Amino acid sequence: MADNQAIGLSPCTTPGPVCVLGIDLGTTSVKAALVIETEQGQTLTQSCSRETEAQADSPAAGAQGMEQDVQKIIKALNECLAAFPQEHLQRVSRIGISGQMHGIVFWKTNQGCRWTKSGTGHTFQPGEVSHLITWQDGRCSSSFLSSLPQPQSHLSLATGFGCATIYWYLKNSPDFLKPYDAAGTVHDYVVAMLCDLERPLMSIQNAASWGYFNCRSKSWNTEILRESGFPVDLLPEVGDPGDIAGRMLHDWHGIPKGTEVGIALGDFQCSVYSCMTERTDAVLNISTSAQLTVPMPLGFQPPETPDSLSAVAYFPYFDGNYLAVAASLNGGNVLATFVDMLARWMAELGCEVLESNIYIQMINAALAQNDTRLSICPTIFGERHMPEQLASVTSITASDLSLGHVTRALCHGIIQNLHSMLPFQHLKEAEVKRILGSGSALSRNEVLKQEVEKIFPFPVIYGKDVDAAVGAAMVMLHRRYKPIVQDCLI
Repeated sequence: MADNQAIGLSPCTTPGPVCVLGIDLGTTSVKAALVIETEQGQTLTQSCSRETEAQADSPAAGAQGMEQDVQKIIKALNECLAAFPQEHLQRVSRIGISGQMHGIVFWKTNQGCRWTKSGTGHTFQPGEVSHLITWQDGRCSSSFLSSLPQPQSHLSLATGFGCATIYWYLKNSPDFLKPYDAAGTVHDYVVAMLCDLERPLMSIQNAASWGYFNCRSKSWNTEILRESGFPVDLLPEVGDPGDIAGRMLHDWHGIPKGTEVGIALGDFQCSVYSCMTERTDAVLNISTSAQLTVPMPLGFQPPETPDSLSAVAYFPYFDGNYLAVAASLNGGNVLATFVDMLARWMAELGCEVLESNIYIQMINAALAQNDTRLSICPTIFGERHMPEQLASVTSITASDLSLGHVTRALCHGIIQNLHSMLPFQHLKEAEVKRILGSGSALSRNEVLKQEVEKIFPFPVIYGKDVDAAVGAAMVMLHRRYKPIVQDCLI
């Protein structure tokens, strides 16, 4: 799918079927999908994607910071919606929104955005809003994290988690927090602006991703936080994924005023929701990061305390269910870093080459190189269970230094790293019968697909690169979501 145009798959103009808009605010792009309910199930009618190019400097945290300009994210969102035909948007009755988990954005209540009227209805622009501090942020060192109170949560705390970031500002730059009285993920922010919420509302999925949240009691660790001076008034209210957050205060790009908007959801859970149809399915999602997951048995409850050394975490899903997840910090971002490195080298040698052309050539070179003895451990961003682990290259020989060898080894390393976190044997014990592949980095990379099939001896079915947006729409179609089995859009 082209990033710069809306793709229509079938007309969304027939009377009758409910039409739902799904939005995903990802790490590098914004995606939107229009999905209708028919007698045959869900049908994707339109989709659109825009790169955000939102990377921003982090004056307070320096090189360890990873921030994004919310203005640019909303600009990409507006461009996505403007690409859809007006007559389709006018039929939207519900909106589901997902996005990158863990990160945090701050804003001033009642001043978070400015609504303006245009030819296609109202749109909003961010107002008194901070940068988004993303899940990739590295300002919280291991020693800093160890100095914080122990959470009452089954998930370990890590740098890039919302509550850890608030603690960092509290201790290092407390004046930063003074202008703001609300906080959430960037997708919580969008829901709050659309529905004019006095206080942001966050799903259990996003709350768990911030840290200091107890999924069993569905509550923040308020007493632990308050005793350490944490500004608990910044914590959003929490609701169940699939519930309605509110109704739109204005029409928006032609979508009618009063349209229902769901509580913002985790992008990973929505990617899984878009394709998992059986409890024997495993889902492999590779976008900026990478995740491999299997559903836990019905009724499963995670342990009271986390195992900080475990590569597998238990993410809240829907209807009280959990997913066992190997959540790697190293996915498509590793390939993007490699492309950027090649582009910089070429520039230093006096050759300017578009990164998109480099990517195409390196994938083609790797497709012509079926195997290599070169071994790359790709963990340039560390892992949450091993934050100090860095990348390495071994078994280097003079015959294995071509672009094809290196790209093949890099793709193999990304999949092998996931396998080390959640091995084939564990999938077999979970009675997995097949793997469903999703995410933009995987859907566009035939070499990664080949490596998946080499390392995991299961049938593999690949989805689309708008899976999270589709999943968010499906959740809203179901409204009161079904258990783990539902219709599939692959």
